[in-house]
Amino acid sequence: MSRGVLACVACVLMHFTVMPAFAAEHVVEQKDKKFTLKQLSVAVGDSVSFKNSDVVNHNVFSLSEIKSFDLGSYPKGQARAVTFDKAGVVEIECAIHPDMRMEVKVK
Repeated sequence: MSRGVLACVACVLMHFTVMPAFAAEHVVEQKDKKFTLKQLSVAVGDSVSFKNSDVVNHNVFSLSEIKSFDLGSYPKGQARAVTFDKAGVVEIECAIHPDMRMEVKVK
């Protein structure tokens, strides 16, 4: 076989063996000034939507080295999402309600 044919075969094989997995979308609600989950396990590349189902505003954030973010303050009915792109544990809190805490384990 010529080098061109081998390169083409290798390219086709790589395309079918290195296909990316589909990322999942998870939802965590905020209700009664609490997260509806204390822990959530997700895969690298998954996203988590933080939906405010409470009568008060929330501001979900994390200062974790694995994933640092601040979603800002948002009212009931709105949701904001974060994609987790590194493995590890991410501690999540609400800036308005310091007793609201949860963790996301990213595998």
